[in-house]
Amino acid sequence: MIAVMFMSVALIALLCVLAYTLAIYALPFMLGLTAAQFAYQTGSGLIGAGLVGLFSAGVAFGILAVLFETIRSPALRLIVALIFAAPAAVAGYALVYGVTKEAVPSDIWRQIFCIVGGGFVGVSALARLAAGVGQPAR
Repeated sequence: MIAVMFMSVALIALLCVLAYTLAIYALPFMLGLTAAQFAYQTGSGLIGAGLVGLFSAGVAFGILAVLFETIRSPALRLIVALIFAAPAAVAGYALVYGVTKEAVPSDIWRQIFCIVGGGFVGVSALARLAAGVGQPAR
């Protein structure tokens, strides 16, 4: 029983590290997933929908990364970083909700944990992206 508890704590820590690492890619992933779902529902098939999703996610990431690197104004760079960080906060909320769904019996405390977890993931993604906001773009 104790081994299972340690394994679950290690798994939760691994999920948190994974969420922190992949947080800045939440927006392109969500856009790609939405485009793939739309393409599949309009009859493109599984392979066509996958290609549409990959292409749209790549284009979204490329456009936002180029904007982030070429904009010189710190305020506009911060806005682009916030555009990246907002879906990361939603993904963090969903991650904490999935982890605490069965473990926390109180709905109020579960929502508190989810909001705090989503906030941490969003702020960490924002901090990773906006680390160079005060510096001019290269």
